[in-house]
Amino acid sequence: MKTANEKARQYKKFQYYFSSILSIILGLIIVLPLFYAICSGFKDNINFDSYPPRILPETFTNLSNFIYIMTKTLIPRYMLNSFVIALSATLVRLIFSTLAAYAFAFFNFKGKNILFFIIVGTMMIPSEALLISNYLTVSKLGLLNTYTGIICVYFVSASQVFMFRQSFKTISGALRDAAYIDGCGDILFYIKICIPVSKPVITALGLSSFINVWNTYLWPLLVTNKEKMRTVQVGITMLSNSDSNAKGHIFAGIGIILIPMIVLFAISQRNMVRGISSGAVKG
Repeated sequence: MKTANEKARQYKKFQYYFSSILSIILGLIIVLPLFYAICSGFKDNINFDSYPPRILPETFTNLSNFIYIMTKTLIPRYMLNSFVIALSATLVRLIFSTLAAYAFAFFNFKGKNILFFIIVGTMMIPSEALLISNYLTVSKLGLLNTYTGIICVYFVSASQVFMFRQSFKTISGALRDAAYIDGCGDILFYIKICIPVSKPVITALGLSSFINVWNTYLWPLLVTNKEKMRTVQVGITMLSNSDSNAKGHIFAGIGIILIPMIVLFAISQRNMVRGISSGAVKG
């Protein structure tokens, strides 16, 4: 008969293989549409109309669709716009979130908990509910068709304030007291202690913020009506409407705008996992 230890080892082994197989299946489900989009950029219209449908193109040397997208359309300009908007919004959001989180983690002031719960409670408000009021405000300020008008709604994130607060609360209060004795004020403690300790969280939230802003569609569509101020998500839909018969061009554009996100995720995936885990250590 099998002992309890042997049964436990077999159960752990089964659990490991089951989770591995499930992860592979889920990974394939997620990756397959991206793989198909990139491969379709190498196809011509004849390949799209073939039956049965082909996932892989006849050749990967057909770069005409990609050349057309990069030279005959405004996709490079759209990508530049999206990069500037996503990078600026991410940097400002990280600065505001870390400073607010530092105050909630280390300062004691009246109404601190109530204010924190109000900020966290804003996460339950869907962004679509604020579109009209945000648009009217940006319009009255004369910020339509400007980078500032697109970026300003992404300056603050309640979820990032919460995550950074959780990360900062893992730092011992005695360490902050010792730093005060040595003449290290709040600014130096924030820069030299809190920020280095929270690098995994900063990487995870920064990458998540960059991707979310890069993929935003509705807000940039509302506040821009000039071609050169469009972002990639808006630009791709316009390409589809203007040249709907050229399926290869559309998929080539999708493949091009996916590449930066795939590279960023591949480089930072380990730090993303560490950051999400470390941000939920202490309440």
